[in-house]
Amino acid sequence: MMTETIDILLVEDNPDDVELTMRALKKGKIGNNIYVVRDGEDALDFLFHRGEYSDKKKFPIPGLILLDLNLPKRNGIEILREIKAEPILKRVPVIMLTTSKRDEDIIQSYDLGVNSYIMKPVEFDKFIQTIKNIELYWVLTNTPPLLNGKQQKT
Repeated sequence: MMTETIDILLVEDNPDDVELTMRALKKGKIGNNIYVVRDGEDALDFLFHRGEYSDKKKFPIPGLILLDLNLPKRNGIEILREIKAEPILKRVPVIMLTTSKRDEDIIQSYDLGVNSYIMKPVEFDKFIQTIKNIELYWVLTNTPPLLNGKQQKT
């Protein structure tokens, strides 16, 4: 039986999308720790343990990052570039969860190493189902990489 859960970092500035995502993730009753940051700078501070996020026990490296593309201060592409350039973070699965359908955004995200690019559905029920599908695959089915010298499990 798997005993450890993966921590999830949600990087999202839209309060409605945060609420919907949190509700959908909690419906699975998996028990994952879900951390939320609202802009690109806070995301990087969290991931690199800077400022208010310097306590590595309180703010661990997540096992999954749900990243919005359009964020204040630093956009998702910039964050993805820094994540994939850092040896300790580059194995962390990153899902770009965005409203952008621009080919340039999709191509650039994959070129930088995003694991999945998912467009947020506008309809509430479809959005909830999308989040459940993410959870089903990335939290329950996928075998995560070694982080902090140990296998992350759900």
